[in-house]
Amino acid sequence: MAIIEIENIEFHANHGHYAEEQVIGNTFLVDLRIEYNSLKAQESDNLKDTVNYQKAFEIVKREMAIKSHLLEHVGNRILESITNELVGVEIATIKVSKVNPPMGGKIEKVSVTLSKVVK
Repeated sequence: MAIIEIENIEFHANHGHYAEEQVIGNTFLVDLRIEYNSLKAQESDNLKDTVNYQKAFEIVKREMAIKSHLLEHVGNRILESITNELVGVEIATIKVSKVNPPMGGKIEKVSVTLSKVVK
């Protein structure tokens, strides 16, 4: 097994329960972890034999651009797209964090982490 990790991808997006969040937006950080069998790529040195992390990033970027009320919804959309569009993914884990959430106190971020096992 091999692991690809794309960490601290930063986006400005319009996710949130409150109407202001849907209009003004906020800063979000995304961490993506993909587990896959890399034996063929290790031997071939060919991009077609591995999980392309550039495509993974593009999927995350695309899904982050779609407004959602809940971090769980955003994370699930990303996981579904990653596992449906990238061949070879066996386990995918996504962490979506909202920086400075509007909760009435000084909070660095709030995060939701989801995982999906492909069968």
